[in-house]
Amino acid sequence: MKAFTEHPETVGETYFEHMHSSFSFGSRMFIASLGCFMHGIFPFLCVKTGSKTICTLHDRMVTHRDKRDLEPPCPTTEKTSA
Repeated sequence: MKAFTEHPETVGETYFEHMHSSFSFGSRMFIASLGCFMHGIFPFLCVKTGSKTICTLHDRMVTHRDKRDLEPPCPTTEKTSA
């Protein structure tokens, strides 16, 4: 059973939370891939679908992925008001 829980625990998720996240990412990538195929045939369609999806998923996975209260691995470049 540890094989099913070891990785999800590294990002602060249960098995089912991780499954939901994975399915969400996979479905977004699948839909974006259809947009990319359509763009290949009709260059005037879905012009930014692939790049927008990549940016959105990167933000969700890399920037906001870990649900545990940990310090971010890298300092942010955002300015905060005092």
